[in-house]
Amino acid sequence: MRIVNEHLNPSQAALVAPSGTGYLLLAAEVDRRPMFLPGSRAKTRLIREAKTVTAELERLPEVVRATVFRGFAHLVFGENHRLLRRAVAADGLRPARYDVVILVEVTTPAMIDTLRTHAHYRRLTHLVEAGARRTFEVAAANPRNMGDVDATRQGVFLFNFFYGQEEKELVPVWEYTAGWWAVNTGLDNSRVLQPLPGEPRDYGIINHCRWDRLRDVAPKMIFRPSFRRFVLANFAANDISAQPALYRLA
Repeated sequence: MRIVNEHLNPSQAALVAPSGTGYLLLAAEVDRRPMFLPGSRAKTRLIREAKTVTAELERLPEVVRATVFRGFAHLVFGENHRLLRRAVAADGLRPARYDVVILVEVTTPAMIDTLRTHAHYRRLTHLVEAGARRTFEVAAANPRNMGDVDATRQGVFLFNFFYGQEEKELVPVWEYTAGWWAVNTGLDNSRVLQPLPGEPRDYGIINHCRWDRLRDVAPKMIFRPSFRRFVLANFAANDISAQPALYRLA
């Protein structure tokens, strides 16, 4: 890992033990219009039907929770556009432009295969595939944890889809820069989702976290120079690009 502008690092992140749970993430690109515009009828229908199925999934003993998120902001200023263009051309990377994300947490990663064969989950994947222009599914574990992401109440939720030319650098660089978020935005929760062996690796890690209000995070990313000089600079130094988007509970 290459470190730049070390003097701008405000603090190391306060990590807790990994959750030990497993995750199935279903992401869908439904509308062509920007996320901040009203959604189409197709997206409204998909979300309504997906929430019905996730409520059924939550009754299963192996499911901790199943949550549907609706995107409202794609944070283009957090991306390394040059690196992503190269990755699209050379590696066929699919940029993360997902306006609906469904996250299913299970008791252990070992339960993921069992859940994938369940009729409720098969119904959910069919709904998503039938209602979206493009989909992405991945099973993941949690190697780094800043605290549980509270999905029982409304807030501003981040899903940050990371691309890195050297995938092994993603978790160390995330951990090194995580303290900036705690100090500058008051972040006290975050879970890193890392694909399990054999899963798609379009995004080497996906970071998920929550703030109470939009003003807790967006102005800090836009107006604090240290976001660019420390967070984005360390991503760039290690050939990493974030692909962040903000969501609400659907």
